[in-house]
Amino acid sequence: MTKEERAELKSKIKTAIILTEEKIKGMESMAEPITPENSIGRISRMDAINNKSVVEAALRTARKRLNSLKLAVSKVEDENFGLCSMCKNPIPAARLMYMPESTRCVRCADR
Repeated sequence: MTKEERAELKSKIKTAIILTEEKIKGMESMAEPITPENSIGRISRMDAINNKSVVEAALRTARKRLNSLKLAVSKVEDENFGLCSMCKNPIPAARLMYMPESTRCVRCADR
């Protein structure tokens, strides 16, 4: 991986971190508990509880991705960054640009 590719990737990761943090803030407000004092019907309350569960799952996924992105940005300058953690072959630059938190090549990720 060239210095230019690393710099571009690092910039992309930093942008992804900012966007993910903003996404998490928005989801946290939607995942707040549903108070029983609200005068909504039983079906509406069940729907709100279901929606809350969906948001909580998305929030867990977003937090996991944020942690992976932060780890990737801290390791982007390492000489082994961009090598598959299983087969040690280079991960294609296109995959890293699409999913900068990737630690495996496509072949090893499918296993």
